[in-house]
Amino acid sequence: MHEVLPKASIICLPSYREGLPKVLLEAASCSIPIIATDVPGCREIVHEGENGILVPLKDSSSLASAIKELINNPEKRKSMGINGRRLVESEFSEKIVVSQTLRVYQELLR
Repeated sequence: MHEVLPKASIICLPSYREGLPKVLLEAASCSIPIIATDVPGCREIVHEGENGILVPLKDSSSLASAIKELINNPEKRKSMGINGRRLVESEFSEKIVVSQTLRVYQELLR
């Protein structure tokens, strides 16, 4: 993925439901804007209008419009990509995730 993702201008994941999609975290960490369906999992990493676009579930017209919007707006793609990278660094860094995981384990062990 580290060779493929940097070649992309947009990452699109039209899904019905996800956990927290690793591909979206990877895309954001590579400063790539995201288009995804507004479903649990995807909406945890895509902040509408900031680092990507969320589209309604099973709405192919909205999906096509979002793709066209980003294709036709390189500045928006760039700013969303930068915001995605910042989001990953501030909320999903390895240090943060490990700390939160350890906290859960400690609570369970009590």
